[in-house]
Amino acid sequence: MTGLSRLWTMFALACVAGTSLSGCGPLVLGTAGGAAVVASQERGFSGFVSDTEIRARINSLWLQHSIDLTNRIGLTVDQGRVLLTGRAADAQMRLDAVRLAWQADGVKEVINEIQIDNGSSIVDTARDTWISTQIRSRITFDANIHSQNYSIDTVDGVVYLMGVASSQEELNNVLQHARSVPNVQRVVSYVRLLSNLQG
Repeated sequence: MTGLSRLWTMFALACVAGTSLSGCGPLVLGTAGGAAVVASQERGFSGFVSDTEIRARINSLWLQHSIDLTNRIGLTVDQGRVLLTGRAADAQMRLDAVRLAWQADGVKEVINEIQIDNGSSIVDTARDTWISTQIRSRITFDANIHSQNYSIDTVDGVVYLMGVASSQEELNNVLQHARSVPNVQRVVSYVRLLSNLQG
């Protein structure tokens, strides 16, 4: 299997198994377009392959443990850092999601932002999806932002941002867009500056 074939296989597994589709967005354009987007990301082509493999491994562990866990918990991976969001049915599910994520090879950090389900309705879920979509649209059409370098997760009106910013100014623009969307309660940023990674 060629390197590109291996990439697409891992990508497909990750997207099919996962519940959060934010990490699947950049490759929807097709093989040629998708590869170009991946190559333009700050973490590079090899970094994407590694993160996709980590995502697939975690999803596999979750599926073996509980299908309900995969339906409830959101998963984002960036340079080996894993962000977990969503609503767990109970404290034990929250613990299991974190424990299993740490078991996947290549994981460097697990950021646990999972909340215990407090009876949120389908309206709440729809609102969170709308918020994420609005933020994604705003940063995509902002010429000063490399939108493909960011992932967005929203849970109960709290927005979680992850990725790599090319500059503090770009990050400030992203944060401003996120905070300006109606119904956003607060914005939590796990975005890192490219200059810090290079140093």
